Amino acid sequence: MKRFIAIVVGLMFVFVVTACGSNKVINGKEYKTVGLLSTLIDDGKQPGIKYDIIWGNVVWGVLLFASVVAPIYFFGFSCAEPVGELPK
Repeated sequence: MKRFIAIVVGLMFVFVVTACGSNKVINGKEYKTVGLLSTLIDDGKQPGIKYDIIWGNVVWGVLLFASVVAPIYFFGFSCAEPVGELPK
């Protein structure tokens, strides 16, 4: 029984922590997720757009730090997602 509960709790943790950053269309223009390397390759963060951190991707980047590839993706390209316009 304890093993079953541990598996259920583990699965719940996986589902809670998994995150997907998604692109968002704001005023007819699509804005992409950004990270630390996005400014080198793409436009990076756009002025006037509010971005929120994707905490699930941050956690996955830390947990998979030894794999080298996962943190490059998570921290480099998918660390923050657009959520709306900044108030003027």
